Amino acid sequence: MKKILLIQTGGTISMQFGKSGTSYMDSQVSENVVKQELPELQQLADIDILGLFYEDSSNLNPEHWKKLANAIAEHYQKYDGFVVLHGTDTMAYTASALSYALKNLTKPVILTGSQVPLVSIRSDARRNLINAVEVATLPLHEVALCFNDKVFRGNRSTKMSIGDFDAFSSPNFLPLAKIGIHIETNFSIDTPRAEFYAEPVFDQDVLLIKLFPGLQSEVLLKMVQAISVKGIVIEAFGAGNMPVSGSTSVIPLLDYCRENAIAVLVTSQAAYDAVDLAKYENGRLALEHGALSAGDMTCEAAITKMMYLYAKYTHTHLVNQQLMIPIAGEMTL
Repeated sequence: MKKILLIQTGGTISMQFGKSGTSYMDSQVSENVVKQELPELQQLADIDILGLFYEDSSNLNPEHWKKLANAIAEHYQKYDGFVVLHGTDTMAYTASALSYALKNLTKPVILTGSQVPLVSIRSDARRNLINAVEVATLPLHEVALCFNDKVFRGNRSTKMSIGDFDAFSSPNFLPLAKIGIHIETNFSIDTPRAEFYAEPVFDQDVLLIKLFPGLQSEVLLKMVQAISVKGIVIEAFGAGNMPVSGSTSVIPLLDYCRENAIAVLVTSQAAYDAVDLAKYENGRLALEHGALSAGDMTCEAAITKMMYLYAKYTHTHLVNQQLMIPIAGEMTL
C-alpha cells in the first residue's frame, strides 16, 4: 500500500462552525475531523497527517510557499505521494509556485480543497479528498490540482467560480485525468534523470497591472517610479493588445521599464488561447518597446514564474530568456 502524507494548510475544507454559525479553523479539531469523517481514506493508502499551518488562503504569500515546499522536501523520501489541503482562492498560485520550486519530481504532489467545509452535510470535500488521495498513488510526477472529478496541471489551472463545485479549469491544457467509475489518465510517465531537490525562492518585487479603458499613462508611470519593482505582469486585452496612443498609452511605461531593466510580461484578461503581441499593430508596438508575450500562461503561472526567476537571476536579460521558455510545463511553445 502506498504511503501518503496529507499536509493541512487551512482553507474552507478545514473550517468548523461555531455556535453562532460563524466559521473558524482549529488545528486539533481539523485533524481529528479528517480521521473521523473519512476513515475510508486508509483503504486507499497508508496516510499520515501533517498540520503545517492553518490559514485562509487569501493570507498566503511566498513565505508559506517556501514552508510548504521545504516540508515536502523534508518528507520526500518517506512517502510515495503528497496531498495538500488548501483554500481555493489562491490554490492556483500555490500550485504554480510549487511547480517551479520542486525540481525533478518523481512523486505526485496533489492540491485539493472544497467549496464547502468538510463538516457540512452537502460538502464537496469528501469527494475531492478521496479523489486526491487516490490520484496521489498514481505515477504522476508533477504538481497537480484535483477538484470536482478532474485533475489539472497545477501551473495551468485557474479558479473560475466562487459558488459552483466545478470551481477550477485549465483553459489551455487538457486535464491530466478525469475521475468517474475509473480514472482516465492523460499524462506520460517521465522519470527525471537528475535527483529531486527543492528550490523555494521567490522575489516579491514584482507587480501585476490589469489594464482597463481610461487608465491614465501618468498614473501608471508614477506608481511604478514610486516603488521598488523588478518585473511587471500586464493583463492586457485579447491577444495582448493595449493602448499605445493618447493619455492612456502604455508606451511611456514600457520605455521606462526597458531603461531601468524591468521585465514586462503580457498576459490576457481572456482565459482561453494565447497572447501573441505580433498579431496586431498595438501589440507589435508594445513588442518593439520591450514587452514580452506570455503565450498561453495563466496569470497565476506568470506572476509566480517571474517571482521565482528574479530570485534566481540577478540580470533581467536572463529573466527575459527564461520567461520565454517552459520550465515546468506552464506554457506551450
